[in-house]
Order: sequence, then C-alpha cells, then structure tokens
Amino acid sequence: MAFRPCIDLRNGAVVQVVGGTLEGDSADLVTNFVSSRPPSDFAALYKTDKLSGGHVIMLGPGNENAARSCLDAYPNALQLGGGVNPANAESYLRDGASHVIVTSYLFDNGTFVLGRLKAMADAVGKDRLVVDLSCKKQGEGQYCVATNRWQTLTDTTLSESTIALVETYCAELLVHAVDVEGKCEGIDESLVQLLGQWTRLPVTYAGGARQIADIRRVEMLSDGKVDLTIGSALDIFGGSSVKYADAIKLARYV
Repeated sequence: MAFRPCIDLRNGAVVQVVGGTLEGDSADLVTNFVSSRPPSDFAALYKTDKLSGGHVIMLGPGNENAARSCLDAYPNALQLGGGVNPANAESYLRDGASHVIVTSYLFDNGTFVLGRLKAMADAVGKDRLVVDLSCKKQGEGQYCVATNRWQTLTDTTLSESTIALVETYCAELLVHAVDVEGKCEGIDESLVQLLGQWTRLPVTYAGGARQIADIRRVEMLSDGKVDLTIGSALDIFGGSSVKYADAIKLARYV
C-alpha cells in the first residue's frame, strides 16, 4: 500500500472539511483548516518528495484556476476531480492531470447510469479514469454511494458486483468514508477490509485517519491492496497527530 497525498480546494484555497457537512454554502459547514499558502505550494511539496497518485478535489465552483495551478506545479502526477464530465475532462488532462476523477456525472437523480460511465471512458480512455465511490454507512457492513458533495444518497450499494462493473471502465477507485471524513476519529475498518476483499484495481481510501499507525492498519486490514490518504490529522493541514515527514517515511511511493 501507499500513502497518497491530497489537495482539497474550496473557494480557491486549500482546506480540510468535515465531509458530511459539505452542503453548498451552508453555515453548518465544519472547516478544520484553511491554508494561507497558494495551492500550488502543496503540489510543489509533493513533487519534491516524489509523491504521485494524489488527488486534487474541487469542492464546488470557483476552484478551476487553483486546480490548474496545482497541475502546473506538478504535471502528470496528480488526479483531478470535482464536476468532471466528458465535456471538460480532456481539457484537464491537457493541462497536466494524470487522471480525472468522476462521481456525480455518473448518476441521474441518484440513479446510476452505465452509459455515462461508458461515455467517460470513451472520452478520456480507461487508463486515465478514476471512479469515486465515496459512501455513507447504512447498516452493519452496508454502504450507499453518495454524490453531490456527498449530500445525495444514490440507489447504488457498494458491493463486490458494483465494484467489478465499475472497474471494467476505469484504472483506479477513490473511496471517501463520508461518515468519518475530516473527523480524525479513526478509519472505517469495516470499509477498508471490504475494499481489500472486493477490489482488483488500485484503490485509495480516505476518511478518519488520526495517527501514523493508521497507515499500517490499512495495510493489514486490506492485505496491502488499499492506499491511504490522510487529511485533517496531518500537520501540513493544521493537524497535530500525524507529521507529514513521518507519513512519507513509513509508506512506499506509488
């Protein structure tokens, strides 16, 4: 497994938020961190440390210029997501994204549309497409895919058959555990274990990591098949429990 870096963008700035509160411009949004540094500084840091396979996520409109500055700083190494569809995906790849990440476009009013996934794969090529299957827990061992900044529950249950279908058309998967995203209260161990059992392609898990030992915990639970992103707990994002320098020492590079 690997430690994967991330850059989350809101209103043009690098942020860390509690994922379940991310609804439009709601006053209920819980923000753990807003950086005063340009987003490109984080991309440049990842380039210096030779970290690849990270993701840049645009959390709403007004982030396109910030995202492209990250791609300029570390070209062909970062995946980009947030409002991606067949009409704009190729432009992001031309601007330096290694892959594009797609979520909400694949659903029509909460219903998965296979034709849209095929259209994305046709537009950019299977090898440059990442599908985001971020989900909310709906019962013991049951997870429902969430879209629209994780506010809309879809009709799609995360399962071995769902993943097998999606993997036919993409190169990687990204899965945020929405219930614990940004809370630094611990990873969703059940979800990590299921991903390790079900996935054949590279998959990155995000959500709840709070200590350096979580890197090895994810490795153990997934039999080395799942990579980990650490957000709010990381010192470069204002956290106090995980040092970035320790994270990159412990985990191998992608």
